[in-house]
Amino acid sequence: MFDLGFTELLVIGIVALIVVGPKDLPVLFRRAGEFVGKMRGMAREFSQAMDDAADQSGMKGAASSFKAMKNPASAAMDAVKDATNFSLNDIDSDSETGKLTAERKAQSAKIQAKTARMQAERKAKEAADALAKAEELEAKAEETQVPEKDQSA
Repeated sequence: MFDLGFTELLVIGIVALIVVGPKDLPVLFRRAGEFVGKMRGMAREFSQAMDDAADQSGMKGAASSFKAMKNPASAAMDAVKDATNFSLNDIDSDSETGKLTAERKAQSAKIQAKTARMQAERKAKEAADALAKAEELEAKAEETQVPEKDQSA
């Protein structure tokens, strides 16, 4: 906004330190910050008011029309993008496509349920196999356990 470099800010700071004094300098900077904040808020409100006025007067539509006239290829590509952006959820449920979509959703749900069941059964079988293997290894460990020596002698 003001295009001030580091040296200019340093000179302003030194002059402010000399003129205002070190005691009141933080108060001056705080008030300057508050003032700058208020000015930014006012600028933001003004900009918002101008945007609202442009919306109400239809200038936004005119701006897009001028953009389309300036670059017709880009406008044509935007129109193609808008035409290809559609949702499959907007299909009429009474049409053939809607019926087919509902049928496919039902089939998909059945497949997911069957897959989940098969996965759970596979995991249960693996757990049962692992438990049997652990019991077998524990039984072997008990059979091969070395008898303890009598240490009282």
